[in-house]
Amino acid sequence: MQISIATSSSGTTSGARSGNDVAKLQKQLRELTEELRGVAAQDMDAKAKQEKVKLLQAQIQMVQQQIAAIQRQNQQDQADKLQQAQDAEKSDTKTPSTSGKTPGLGNNVDTFA
Repeated sequence: MQISIATSSSGTTSGARSGNDVAKLQKQLRELTEELRGVAAQDMDAKAKQEKVKLLQAQIQMVQQQIAAIQRQNQQDQADKLQQAQDAEKSDTKTPSTSGKTPGLGNNVDTFA
């Protein structure tokens, strides 16, 4: 029985890497689920079966939480990229044009010596 923990460094997880991590975790989830189903057919006493079922359920829950965390991080990364693109677009459209401005007082004052 094996437990793996998926970790990602902040801001550097690529979509391909996290997709690969999710695929590995889904495979592990399937294996744990199959093992859980097989416990009923195993030749061991009821207490041992119950303990094994609890352990497998806890492992399954951990893997599900890891998958959910990766998916949440992917959604946050996408939202951040979208926000950055929108901010960049706004900064491009906010460049002031000098032709539409009203001249200030300094431009209309006559000076006499």
